Parts: sequence; structure tokens; C-alpha cells
Amino acid sequence: MFEAANIRDWIGLPVVDPSEDKVGNLESIYYDTATSEPAFGAVTTGLVGFQKLVFVPLAGATVAPKHLIVAFPKKLVKDAPSIATDGELDATLEPGLYEHYGLVYQTGSNGERRLGRR
Repeated sequence: MFEAANIRDWIGLPVVDPSEDKVGNLESIYYDTATSEPAFGAVTTGLVGFQKLVFVPLAGATVAPKHLIVAFPKKLVKDAPSIATDGELDATLEPGLYEHYGLVYQTGSNGERRLGRR
């Protein structure tokens, strides 16, 4: 296994927790607007017709031959703030997303949002 340097190459592949329990499939990447580093992955979860996107930090993620392993347990990821599969992450949800994972949230020096999708 190795660190997920080219994370965009993994879009569409399964995301698993540290015990390799499948969480869902990687749908998109959200980058930290201050550093341009990948910060969160949006993961499609749920049954067809009832799917949603949940967000999981990519810090500590590693890749295996057929999946992305995130550093957080499946239950924590499934309980994370979510949006509709065709939705956008609203700036007002960002602080709660960081809080859910015990991470510190800071806006940019001029109050700009922290995450951006590319």
C-alpha cells in the first residue's frame, strides 16, 4: 500500500475503512483552498434510489490495488454530514464536517471557504 498521491485516479473505486469494510465509492475530491491539497473525499453510499454523498478526510488515506483505505471507521463516515448525490457542499456545512471528525476548522484570512471541488 502507498499514500494516495494521485487521488483523482481513484474516483469511482471503492472506499474502505481501516478494517477493509466497504463504505461506498469515491465520487469526487474536495481540496483545501489554502493549500490546494486534497482534503476530503465525497463517497457515494446507500441503496440505489436512496443514495447520498458523505464526506471523509483524506489525511492518512492509502491506496491498495483495488480500493482506497481511509483512516476512519465506517460508522463514523456513514454518520458524517451528507448532501444529495447531485448537490453541492454548502459553505455553512463545512464547520460541522470538520467538527464531526474532530478536526479544526478555519476559514481563509479573508473569510473565504475552506473546501473547493475540482
